[in-house]
Amino acid sequence: MNQDTSSPFSPSLQAIGLVRSFGDGAHRRVALHEVGLDLFPGQLALLMGPSGSGKSTLLAVLSGLLKPDAGKVISQDKHGPVDIWSLSDSKREQFRLRNSGFVFQGYNLFPALTALQQLEIVLKWGQGIGGRTARKAASEMLDRLGLSGQCHKKPTQLSGGEKQRVAIGRALVKKPQFIFADEPTSALDWENGKHVVELLRDAAHNQGATIFVVSHDPRMLPYVDVAYHLEDGRLEETDRSVPALGSTGGVL
Repeated sequence: MNQDTSSPFSPSLQAIGLVRSFGDGAHRRVALHEVGLDLFPGQLALLMGPSGSGKSTLLAVLSGLLKPDAGKVISQDKHGPVDIWSLSDSKREQFRLRNSGFVFQGYNLFPALTALQQLEIVLKWGQGIGGRTARKAASEMLDRLGLSGQCHKKPTQLSGGEKQRVAIGRALVKKPQFIFADEPTSALDWENGKHVVELLRDAAHNQGATIFVVSHDPRMLPYVDVAYHLEDGRLEETDRSVPALGSTGGVL
């Protein structure tokens, strides 16, 4: 994918020639075929495509969770560009902890922690923020997500949609450089889903985060800055069938 020359920024994250396959021999399946991609600060990017097309694989490779067979993922660190797949496992984990927020389809919440504690622990452990400040920031985020009345409940006491919003709050609360979200609206009705997308867009446009979302939900299209389509392991930028947010005829 060519760099977006209309952007005043350099890419914050670049994929170069990514290849990833599964299986061996006759059973080998190529999930990513020479994928190239430039993502920018302040950008909300959406990846769509049929089930099994490799969308979650690409998200995992870009975010440092799944090693590619070939290719590079270059991130702009404060000290300059770094290939995250050239780092040791421990340094790559530190990079993710310091710079990235994740929203997984399975929520990945800690069973023993309340909704409030799920967010607090990210700030305390990942950011070194003190208890009172962490609690205040976590409480404010849950309130923005309409969960102030659920803050002392554990995951087993929450609905699927509430757990999804807690997971999204956990990704947003530390204001990371990168946010990777896999189907963030899948468990939500559109009223809550739209609110979540607006929060993601706000994190991109007002905090300068780079946000990469995998979704089947076409209702997200008016809210994103760029959309891609992945099929048979090949990526292409797609023309959106609906106007971009803020353009004539936009949704908001």
